Amino acid sequence: MNTLAVFFDVDFTLIRPGRRFLGPGYVETCVRHGVPVDEAAFEKAVAAAAEVLNTSDQRYHDEIFVRYTSRIIELMGGTGPGVVVAAREIYDDWAHHHHFEMYDDVPETLRGLQRQGLRMGLISNSHRPLGTFGRHFDLDGVMTVTVSSSEFGVMKPDPRIFHEALGLMQVSPDQAVMVGDSLTHDVLGARQIGMRGVLLDRHARATDLDKSIPVIQSLTQLAALL
Repeated sequence: MNTLAVFFDVDFTLIRPGRRFLGPGYVETCVRHGVPVDEAAFEKAVAAAAEVLNTSDQRYHDEIFVRYTSRIIELMGGTGPGVVVAAREIYDDWAHHHHFEMYDDVPETLRGLQRQGLRMGLISNSHRPLGTFGRHFDLDGVMTVTVSSSEFGVMKPDPRIFHEALGLMQVSPDQAVMVGDSLTHDVLGARQIGMRGVLLDRHARATDLDKSIPVIQSLTQLAALL
């Protein structure tokens, strides 16, 4: 069946965190709350803390993200009551668009898909207000549907959030494609209900993938798959 709609994950798919959520930003926040940390440990801390997010509980609640951020700070050497305070501040700031930068390949790709008559939407495990995403990033009128896990109540890969987006878009699963940087949350989550899933692997880190899963390194490669 022809593709009528394309849904996108947001973070690390369309936009990336700016300085606020990188090593220097963590250090500044932690020091302000009396928590010395090692900036050089940031990258490894982020990778190791990811296990906190691997939970079977797919309901959205902010405490899991505060625990995740706290774990990053702890793995950077932070200790004491200031850890949670700093983590909460960083989590709260994650909701603001101005702390993020759009990848260079996004605007023209999305405008091109729009010119082809495809409808597009966002499905995000975030508490950022997706209704203002287009206006902030100069993409007004591009997104037809937005579904945020914090508003809907469950997170990807729960099938309910994909069904919600499809219902709002008024398309069937076999008419829609999900594009994202997470194999588990975006691609496999979408495939379990009959949508196609495309993995955006910007840094070519994915290995041993099922050959049936389309993989791209840039959004400029997406149109050829549709």
